[in-house]
Amino acid sequence: MAASQRDTSTICLFDVDGTLTPNRQRIKPDVESFLVELRKKVLVGLVGGSDFVKIAEQMGNHEDLLDRFDYLFAENGLVAYKGSTQIGQQNLKKYVGDEVLQKLINFALGYMSRLVLPCKRGTFVEFRSSMINLCPVGRSCSQEERDEFGKYDEEHKVREKFVEALRAEFPNAGLVFAIGGQISIDVFPVGWDKRFCLPFLQKDDIKTIHFFGDKTAKGGNDHEIFEDPRTIGHTVVSPDDTVQQLKQIYFS
Repeated sequence: MAASQRDTSTICLFDVDGTLTPNRQRIKPDVESFLVELRKKVLVGLVGGSDFVKIAEQMGNHEDLLDRFDYLFAENGLVAYKGSTQIGQQNLKKYVGDEVLQKLINFALGYMSRLVLPCKRGTFVEFRSSMINLCPVGRSCSQEERDEFGKYDEEHKVREKFVEALRAEFPNAGLVFAIGGQISIDVFPVGWDKRFCLPFLQKDDIKTIHFFGDKTAKGGNDHEIFEDPRTIGHTVVSPDDTVQQLKQIYFS
């Protein structure tokens, strides 16, 4: 299909961690090259829970990053770009208020202080423009420590139990607590999940939205957009799986 025949009414929208890249690692050259070819056929976009800087790191820190994708949605779409133009920005502090945020942070720090894990490092609470990221092991852990916690969490359900405690403590705060990536929990207002990006696409008359994510089960931060009737959801288990599924759809 020639570039002029690209279907601009269809977009393939990707989660980042575990979908296009290994968790918190850089995209591999073969996946990056594949996205270039895919973009000749349809629109291509990213929607990640991380902030823009972290997504940029994982996508290779290219100076022309925003030109490499038709849409880039950081922090679930609360920070939104169409090409190189910013089209959206939300503010968690203004929306929720410091009183609720401080209660949440104090509770989370107290809870995490009582956890005994294989290791603990630093940056247990990361305040982003549109969400709070809670990390029991600490975001400054090494990749090896990250992987170690991931295996420990699978067995002991550390984050799952943490989410249950948060929901019990803040039942009426209007907040969502979602397991994201390999080591953390995202906290954001109800409705500020990855579905937040969809109206931007609908406004541009995009008719078909394929979403690819690895945390699509209930409680994962891809679940809501995966289940949304406006999207065609695809569950993947790795970047290689993402590429294989796309090859079957567009290159078979």
